[in-house]
Amino acid sequence: MEDERGGRDGLDGLDGPDDASPGWDAIDQACRRLYGDTEPVHYGTIHKWALGGPDPLDGISAYKRDAPVPHWHLVSYGMSELYDKSSENLEESGWGFEFTFRVARDAADETPPAWALNLLQNLGRYVFNSGNWFEPGHHMNINGPIEADREDCEIRALAFVRDPELDRIDTPHGTVDFLQVVGLTADEYDAAQRWNTDGVLDLLAPRTPLHVTDSGRGSLLTDPELLAAVEAGIERDGSSSGALYVTTAGWERDGAATTLKVGALQAPAIAQALRGRLPFGRDLLLQAEESALYFQPEETPALREVDGTSLVVAVPQAALEDLVAALVPEAGVREVRSLPGVSVEIVPTAMRDQYGAETGEIVG
Repeated sequence: MEDERGGRDGLDGLDGPDDASPGWDAIDQACRRLYGDTEPVHYGTIHKWALGGPDPLDGISAYKRDAPVPHWHLVSYGMSELYDKSSENLEESGWGFEFTFRVARDAADETPPAWALNLLQNLGRYVFNSGNWFEPGHHMNINGPIEADREDCEIRALAFVRDPELDRIDTPHGTVDFLQVVGLTADEYDAAQRWNTDGVLDLLAPRTPLHVTDSGRGSLLTDPELLAAVEAGIERDGSSSGALYVTTAGWERDGAATTLKVGALQAPAIAQALRGRLPFGRDLLLQAEESALYFQPEETPALREVDGTSLVVAVPQAALEDLVAALVPEAGVREVRSLPGVSVEIVPTAMRDQYGAETGEIVG
């Protein structure tokens, strides 16, 4: 990536929007209400997504902040409709949001870290390629350190909340929310899955003001009081995560036998989600690109196909632990004895780089 002072791949310093960019102008106006005449460090994409380029965001602005802690406040341009109205949804502009990201800043830093800019591009790429969008309360495992070149980095997952300082805006193309990306450690992410994102972030907030992400920090749940508060919330409320977007959620039927198929990488998260949903009378949806598994708490086990693209799996409470026991990240087929005729097959999960190309697979 490269700003007007030079130096990085993928984005080039731009002077900003013109009169043909009403969506861009609306984002600029929202930032001016917060920052006045402060000029951000701005990065613009060289080869735009609309012209076949790899980067969906046409720009990212970075505002240098000193309070409440030193950080960069990044704001994206490109998840909403910046130029013309092309979507059929007249109420929202594009995907209905732009990303923001607050990343800790060293006092001497004059530019934001490249990994933070690349993260926002990767998130945009995921949305455009998969069709799965983000909303406040969502979370995701990024399957590695947030700084790809730092194996000792403990921030390995993300949560999404409304930006605490940028409110929803109305643009000529519809509304736009500012959706802030927040980094989590593995155990904090686990807590968000088992409970809910807002509950976890609210407990962490006194130590992460404005939800600033410090890629050098360790887990905050090493504090026994914080951990106890999280565990109490989980026991009281269960999980609020009603849907997981996964690479594999399918099934095969052979007479009276049915094999549920899920990916090795997602299997542990699915197990946790089932424990956090079904005992509280809540459903869980596993949504893949072309098929879905829908687990429902019911008194009698049953399987029901819907339009050939979804399978409803009715799970009695007594069968839950058998089902969870089959969801281990090891390739193979395991029978769920308390669900007659049902087995779970754990299949390899394809690993992809930032451009969607396969780089390997997890087989367990």
